[in-house]
Amino acid sequence: MKYFWLGSLFALLASACSTPPVKQASSPIYTRWARDPETLDPLAVPNQSAIDAANLLHMALLLVDYQANAYAPALAQALPQVRTIGDSLTALGYELRAAATWDDGQPVLATDVDFTLKLLQCPGLPNENSRAQFGFIRQVLIDPANPRRFTLVCRGQGTEIMTGSGDFSILPEAALDPAHTLRRWPLAVLQDWPAARAPAPAVAALVQRYQRANLARQPGNMPGCGPYRLAAWETNQQLRFQRKAHWWADKLRPAPFVLQARPQELVFAVLPDDAAAALALRRHDLDVYPQVPARIFQQLQASPKAREELVFYTKSSYDILTAGFNTRRPALHDRRTRQALSQLFDPAGLLAATQLGQGNRTVGLLPPSSPFYNDSLPLPALAPILAARLLRQAGWQRRADGHWWQPGEAAPLALTVRYRAEEATFATTALQFQAAAARVGIAVALLPTENSVLTNALQTGDFDLYIRLVKGSPFGFNFATFLHSNAIGSGNITGFSNPVADRLLLAIPAEGNLPRKRLLLRRLQVVLREEMPLLPLFFLPYRLAASRQLRHVVASGIKPGYAITALSWPAADAQLAGTH
Repeated sequence: MKYFWLGSLFALLASACSTPPVKQASSPIYTRWARDPETLDPLAVPNQSAIDAANLLHMALLLVDYQANAYAPALAQALPQVRTIGDSLTALGYELRAAATWDDGQPVLATDVDFTLKLLQCPGLPNENSRAQFGFIRQVLIDPANPRRFTLVCRGQGTEIMTGSGDFSILPEAALDPAHTLRRWPLAVLQDWPAARAPAPAVAALVQRYQRANLARQPGNMPGCGPYRLAAWETNQQLRFQRKAHWWADKLRPAPFVLQARPQELVFAVLPDDAAAALALRRHDLDVYPQVPARIFQQLQASPKAREELVFYTKSSYDILTAGFNTRRPALHDRRTRQALSQLFDPAGLLAATQLGQGNRTVGLLPPSSPFYNDSLPLPALAPILAARLLRQAGWQRRADGHWWQPGEAAPLALTVRYRAEEATFATTALQFQAAAARVGIAVALLPTENSVLTNALQTGDFDLYIRLVKGSPFGFNFATFLHSNAIGSGNITGFSNPVADRLLLAIPAEGNLPRKRLLLRRLQVVLREEMPLLPLFFLPYRLAASRQLRHVVASGIKPGYAITALSWPAADAQLAGTH
């Protein structure tokens, strides 16, 4: 029914097309977001929309250069100088750009970096994921002779420590902590603070001040150092960002790619429905449509009119379609039950149905192109006979009614599957699993859920299985944020806890020896296949459609799939050329 409706939609699109308006230098660039960011608090970035917004409002030491698909200096003057300490620590020497200032004109200093890292560890703030992600940074040593120079002392010696050390928004100490409360607390003390112990009164008072600032809805209550400010936010409809008239990076010549902010205005239209977004693109209500679904992309490319007006890009991505199991459910506590259910997914068929065969099946959380990929494991495949065998090994008995029962239980095995509503790939995956499960006697209820409800449902464990994307990265292997037992209650929504996996998850990013890292990663892939807290189905490609009038469209396999701030209209390029 979904695809029948899509066919009707594209029959309508030809009549919906009109001549695209000529854009001026100041014309806004309209982009599709699939979901509302929910919050603009820089400590809490629950989805890709929130990440995109944070990168407009704030600035990090390092940012991704989408031309090179590598990290490049942003607030930092250069990539850090790397020095190993003994056999377990790394020192990263940074210096901030002299031109970098806050909106109030005050310089960005090393004390702001130190303050931000401590803020990421304060209990009571929405920083659960950040605590795990940046917990390897144990100390900030500020150069007494240069307030912009500092050294990060990091636990571990892995190659990804350098890039991971600079990927967080720097916040102003003077605006949030004018009394310098956190300077009295070493970073490691805040990191190691027992969860059961109440925070120190001074820290609790700072947390209350931060909460009163209401940065989640009013980011302008704090000076930033990013190129844009929030102009308007209509929840679940659109967000509008305006370029700052005087931004510190405008003084740099030549401007590094990651510090180019060409659009004068950016408008993100929140359109959860893919087909509605396609219609908006053809009607010129959108200029950029990232992560276009396969069938819509194919239909657009087949339209002569669309080919005249749009340009199309396809890149391999690091995003993995996964099915996750709530291991805290009694019915799913036995790994053999999870293994059995994983045999009811059809990755090959789903890849063909949802991505038209584009993308890559995988044995784990690494792409097949990775030198750390464990090619000794078989690719997951639909195997209902094996599923029934594993269920029996887990103690399930199939009765005459066709259902599976555990001795002494009052109800048979039945499951609920949650996924984001209005997402065709998720819905197709859920329907395929439901049909395969029904054929072996397992009832499955599908619960497509709105974004505003889904996050809380997953965090509180209100599901048996979920279907969602896991964001991978070419820059490192920090899977602890969603698989380590310490992340239960934040990023680890499956509730998975395994001591062997925990040790591997901590050892991998810290390991600097590549042969040893390879062995650790291959072992982790085996453990995850055996324990099956989640099933990676395949890596998705990124597809991007954009107005042919746009200039500097840089597509990438790294989210969000393109360089937002590099975009411009031709008139803006001509205007800029006239000023030089």
